[in-house]
Amino acid sequence: MGWRSRGKAKTKPEVPKERINQQIRSPRVRLILDSGKQAGVVSIAEALKTAEQTGLDLVEISPNADPPVCKIMDFGQYHYQKERKLRESRKKQHIVQTKEIKFGPNTEDHDYNFKKVNALRFLKQHHKVKLTVRFKGRQLAHKDIGFRLLERLLKELKGLVDIEVEPKSEGRTIYTIINPKKDIETLLERLGNEPQED
Repeated sequence: MGWRSRGKAKTKPEVPKERINQQIRSPRVRLILDSGKQAGVVSIAEALKTAEQTGLDLVEISPNADPPVCKIMDFGQYHYQKERKLRESRKKQHIVQTKEIKFGPNTEDHDYNFKKVNALRFLKQHHKVKLTVRFKGRQLAHKDIGFRLLERLLKELKGLVDIEVEPKSEGRTIYTIINPKKDIETLLERLGNEPQED
């Protein structure tokens, strides 16, 4: 296929760029000097001349004001700081997903422990976890086994999670949804540092 079939390339966070120097269209601007001092309303020619004399840029920081507010500054440094703040705020934004861990009613201990470790990994990443027990055929007659399995899990995860949905039956499944405690990393470290019982 042509270029349309290609995936999107990773792009840097987009920071809206302000108009600078000759890009500023307003004939008059409210000028702020690089010292932060207000210079009042001046012509764009005068503002550009003042910026040139200081060896800095004239940056339109409030384009919707009347007249627009412009500040004399090092635009490269200003834009870099703004981009860095945006990157940091994006890092702090965490998209919570619901991860599902599936069990059978007759899950053996080794498999059970492996799946519990996976659930803890998702919880540590601050995702919700849906714990599901699936039944096939005649197993449906023994839903109590599924409830006991989920109750065992919730008991073992007590203190690390909040229960969003209590164990409930739906069709051929029993499930519960849990959320990690905010300080789950600290709680897990504390548990990991405790001496192991023989």
